[in-house]
Amino acid sequence: MNAPAPNIMRFAAPIRRLPEAVSNRIAAGEVVERPASAVKELVENAIDAGATRIEIAKADGGKSLIRVSDDGCGIPQDQLALALERHATSKIDDEDLVDIRHFGFRGEALPSIGSVSRLTITSRVAGADGWQVAVAAGVLSAPRPASRAHGTTVEVRDLFYATPARLKFLRTDRAEAQAIGEVIRRLAMASPAVSFTLTDVTEPAQPRKLFSVTGAQGDLFDQRAARAAEILGTGFAENAVPVEAERDGLTLSGQIGLPTFSRGAAVAQHITVNGRPVRDKLLLGAVRAAYMDVLSRDRYPVVALHLTCPPERVDVNVHPAKAEVRFRESGTVRGLIISAIRHALAGAGHRSTTTISDAALGAFQPGDHAPRPVPARTGWSAQGEAYATRPSWGAYPSAPAIDAAATAQAPAGFAEADWTSARGVPGATDALPEGAPLGAARAQVHENYIIAQTADGIVLVDQHAAHERLVYEKLKAQSVATGVARQGLLIPEIVELGTDAGRLLDHAEALAEMGLLIEPFGPGAVAVREVPAILGQTDPAALLRDVADEIADLGTADGLRGRIDAILSRMACHGSVRSGRRMTADEMNALLREIEATPNSNTCNHGRPTWVRLGLDDIEKLFGRR
Repeated sequence: MNAPAPNIMRFAAPIRRLPEAVSNRIAAGEVVERPASAVKELVENAIDAGATRIEIAKADGGKSLIRVSDDGCGIPQDQLALALERHATSKIDDEDLVDIRHFGFRGEALPSIGSVSRLTITSRVAGADGWQVAVAAGVLSAPRPASRAHGTTVEVRDLFYATPARLKFLRTDRAEAQAIGEVIRRLAMASPAVSFTLTDVTEPAQPRKLFSVTGAQGDLFDQRAARAAEILGTGFAENAVPVEAERDGLTLSGQIGLPTFSRGAAVAQHITVNGRPVRDKLLLGAVRAAYMDVLSRDRYPVVALHLTCPPERVDVNVHPAKAEVRFRESGTVRGLIISAIRHALAGAGHRSTTTISDAALGAFQPGDHAPRPVPARTGWSAQGEAYATRPSWGAYPSAPAIDAAATAQAPAGFAEADWTSARGVPGATDALPEGAPLGAARAQVHENYIIAQTADGIVLVDQHAAHERLVYEKLKAQSVATGVARQGLLIPEIVELGTDAGRLLDHAEALAEMGLLIEPFGPGAVAVREVPAILGQTDPAALLRDVADEIADLGTADGLRGRIDAILSRMACHGSVRSGRRMTADEMNALLREIEATPNSNTCNHGRPTWVRLGLDDIEKLFGRR
């Protein structure tokens, strides 16, 4: 005999309305998940109030104290108690949930926080007296006079003391403090004209300032650039390119880091929608897709992007935390982000990431390192024409020996012009081409690295990585120009997909351009007639289900394009100049000119740098000349 389910009551209990305090605590579980959530809501209220300076203080990771003070418009005395009622707000009209232009609009934050803590609001409107109201675990006290400059201070003590179960699930003070810092940084990035200060007052006698930025000046673009440099560091400003694009009423602006200026996690990706910081998978996925060809899979780009669109084309009322949004035309948004980032990277010119150059210079710093033994037989090439056998390094040659070498004739295997260039004597190949940022090839070392001289320094080029990028870009261009070759199936494969069949057929034209030809085959089924030939032996059913899953998740079938590009990348890797090949002077210079003319050639297909620039000033410093 089956036992009744333990969670199903045998007799239905009467339906009743929950007490207001209980309702607020339930709502608090969604709105206020941890101290950082409370800080986010309070700081957003301060920004909505027009504050230009916001000061945040916290103690014990925000568990015992959170205090947010601002110089905004303040709350009138007769509205203080109303501000602590659920769904009471001044930020939207009675029935308008479309034209949302503020951070907050739900009217849930203050009553939710007040229901699980001891909350005090002190506020003063310009030209009036200050007033204070307090609430503890949902129990409201009467307003009373208080002294304060114009603006508002919200103090939260003993967060979650009214819900001990939630308190037990909080992380350590350090982890909660880090989460608060991340929230402040993201809000500061979204509001560059506002000054922010975060202070730890766990020890009141020794407060520690953890974060501080001053409101930026100038137009909005300059403000955002200055704030990005403050939050992401000056290294980002030195290794970022601007983004400015518009499509169908959507505008994208900001800065993106060069591919070689990347991080090990997606912690430095700041995206705002109409000034609201969000962590939306559609937007983050678009950024990832835009860097797909130029960044290693285990690295993440650094971006500060701001998307602006009409409020009616984006829904921010998806979740009480408002960290996710829904776009009316998600495909247009994704396409705008991907194309804008790729265009910006392609037009970045040939810029060497300063972090890589600094690392290279650091490796050259003199130190007390024991010399490593050099093999007796070492291959090397000056202008690619020679391969000589030389003895292991011994004592330094004498001055007469150097003079004799300078006047010696070219040894066997060297062209005279190459020999003079290798010795540092001006020769026919010494002229630097005009308008060529990578300069002229001077030597090849270890049969893999080209040394080129520029007007203001030198460039080290990884010949295999650079040529791999060149071949890959050519293969992609050919694929786009001629279309992806298809392989017809002898017997069409019938794949049962249920409701996913309709989604796939809606994208049938785009899939055909990528070599996947499908047709409807009855309700919920699709017939696969042709597949991309470049995929080789593939399982059409598995491929179709993967594409269907991606369309359901992101609304696009870019994953198939990614598979094709991955194979083209492997073909480029195997078909490019290999390490160990000696190149002639003409070959090396031709490679340099192709690098200069090819977009995204700063990195190989796997995201590694293809060349490093070392400035002459920095090189001279290494030798004490400056």
